[in-house]
Amino acid sequence: MLRNKIFKKIYEKAKAINDKRKIRILFPEYAYDGRIRKAIKKIKRESLALPFYFDKKYPIEKLLSLTKEALEKNYVDAVILGSSFSSIYSLKLAFNFVEKGISRVSGAMLMFNPKKVFLFADVAAIPMPNAKQLAEIALLSAKTYKLLTGKKPIVAFLSYSSFGSGKGEEPLRVKQAVKLAKKLFKGKKINATLDGEMQVDAALVKAIAIRKANEFKHKPLVKGNANVFIFPNLSSGNIAYKFVQRLAGWHALGPILQGTSKVINDLSRGCSIDDIVGLTAITSIFVWEKIKKRKK
Repeated sequence: MLRNKIFKKIYEKAKAINDKRKIRILFPEYAYDGRIRKAIKKIKRESLALPFYFDKKYPIEKLLSLTKEALEKNYVDAVILGSSFSSIYSLKLAFNFVEKGISRVSGAMLMFNPKKVFLFADVAAIPMPNAKQLAEIALLSAKTYKLLTGKKPIVAFLSYSSFGSGKGEEPLRVKQAVKLAKKLFKGKKINATLDGEMQVDAALVKAIAIRKANEFKHKPLVKGNANVFIFPNLSSGNIAYKFVQRLAGWHALGPILQGTSKVINDLSRGCSIDDIVGLTAITSIFVWEKIKKRKK
């Protein structure tokens, strides 16, 4: 199991959910990938989900068609794919199930080491989000972080500028996103702290956050303790998570696709067996949350 005290709780929560109601998760790439087959054995042994799969190598378009049908007819509760095929196909499937009231699907990555848990977004879906889309990504990401960790989201909107220190289209777009997000969070009654635009060092280091904020007469809210990081574009988010994963040795689980009516999660083609098992635990929790909402 991936080592982190918060992730251990995620793992145990998924097991408790499956004791109540088996969560049916389809792994379409079973016939393509030995890692999936090994992970499924562990998933069954640990009672994290009830795995479904195709035991034949279908062409990718046929595979997507069968997977879409399985979701539409409620043969399964969720899908995890991406270990053998590009995220383009995961997104293509997800775009068939955009949640009502959501403009675009986005992708978040749960990042953790033995002591900390962060969420990075968008790392998978929207190449250049506008201010409204950034605000929506922040809302969905805050909900994801709260659901998985139980902790209050502290959201940093990132840029190459901190509180007006830099000029250009990007800082202005991010600053506008913060304003929109504050209204959106208030309307949805989401308890979170939001701040930006800011450079990543101001999001992580209290002294730097206060120094930069004071310089531009800004009241610092995040104060170096951000746990949800909203990137200004897909390139920066995707590059950042892979840097942290490969150079700093953090675990990266996801992308967790946000804003879908059906739970569909993606895998990196560089995923490990533990990554597959970990994303399965996350997927079970997301399915259970949707089941509870339907019962209300």
